Amino acid sequence: MTTPPPMDAPAAAAGAAPQSFQGLGLDARLVQAAAGAGWSQPTAVQALVLPAALQGHDLVAQAPTGSGKTGAFVLPLLQRLLADPKLPDERPRSLRVLVLAPTRELAAQIHSQVAQLAAVPLPGLKTVLAVGGLSINPQLMALRGGAHWLVATPGRLLDLVSHNALRLDGLQMLVLDEADRLLDLGFADELGRLLRLLPAGRQSLLFSASMPAAVADLAAAWLQQPQWLKVPATAAVANDPAPVPAPGITQRAILVDTARRTGLLRQLIATQAWPSVLVFVATQYASAHVADKLLRAGVKAAALHGRLSSGRRQQVLADLQAGRLTVLVATDLAARGLHIEGLSAVVNHDLPRSALDYIHRIGRTGRAGAAGVALSFIAADAPGSELHFRLIEKRQQQRLPREQVAGFEPAAVLPAVAADPSGGLKGRRKSKKDKLREAAASGPAALAAAPPRGRR
Repeated sequence: MTTPPPMDAPAAAAGAAPQSFQGLGLDARLVQAAAGAGWSQPTAVQALVLPAALQGHDLVAQAPTGSGKTGAFVLPLLQRLLADPKLPDERPRSLRVLVLAPTRELAAQIHSQVAQLAAVPLPGLKTVLAVGGLSINPQLMALRGGAHWLVATPGRLLDLVSHNALRLDGLQMLVLDEADRLLDLGFADELGRLLRLLPAGRQSLLFSASMPAAVADLAAAWLQQPQWLKVPATAAVANDPAPVPAPGITQRAILVDTARRTGLLRQLIATQAWPSVLVFVATQYASAHVADKLLRAGVKAAALHGRLSSGRRQQVLADLQAGRLTVLVATDLAARGLHIEGLSAVVNHDLPRSALDYIHRIGRTGRAGAAGVALSFIAADAPGSELHFRLIEKRQQQRLPREQVAGFEPAAVLPAVAADPSGGLKGRRKSKKDKLREAAASGPAALAAAPPRGRR
């Protein structure tokens, strides 16, 4: 399989964004729709992607999380549909646009964005959301008579195909969003099966926050002479390249004893007056436990983790967005694919397993040029905690000063211990997640069976 040039030597890189969407060739009706969504001018990734996408090119775009990737593909694809005179009166028998996303939350947000932007310029556009974790029957009903635009997770799309619920032979445009996450979550086999079902004449757009070898191989196998684009605010380290934080995020590291982290969190919430906070913990139990402690202290908090029903997860997100909640305590379920408008702060109550997870966690704040703060608690009484955070800092090529908060000074700061050479992060054996990442990076079996570049 032919591997493209490394992304640290991209074919194109973003410069200063134009002052308006008009300069990118966007239809006036979509410019107005973008303004209605609060986008007065394009972000860097939108400025980079729109010209190539509007010309119909396949492309691979690497950009940091929270940089406006959804608008970068939704706007040009809507413009292609606007240019089709048949669309207003056409029955959507054959799917025109397919967007694949790794999580139901991200898929739901993309679907909502499509519906908002298309409401005025394309009122007849039929869009459908199809994700796992919910009953398939309403989704089968929604696809009766077809759809123009489908946003789906890979597993559920395969379920719909097995039910003969939709036709893919007329597909014109494909988007693979968060491609690195699709492979991290074990969707390589599903992607291979799905891509073999799609017609050869489509336009394909692939977006990813990082560019491991497996994602590059995926693009090389299934995209037709793609343009390789990269927003500059990224960094590549060793064989696991990771984006750097958005410039609007202020990062802080606070030393505190393990048992006093939640008490410190309560004080910070009270003294910093953050309207909304996303707190990351390591387990589902910790998510519920910390949220309950905050509630008993009078803080409007809720847990967000994988065992919650889809409806409950959407409800707590809506409650935070509407101001009915101040704090969400989440597992890494929320590290990718969530856009919480105006999120003030991210707190790492438990440190993430990897530098990449750290970037995706803190990327929930400081989005689209806004300011945000990201705090990490380093357990002063656990020597491995300091060492682990140093690994995260090393991957970002930066070092944060260690702070202490009055009233929560640690009893003693233990020296960092050497990492266990046989283990993964935190000096432990490699987790299942770590092993899945390594397997994806080495080339999933589904990708190895892909046809040569240019064949579909």
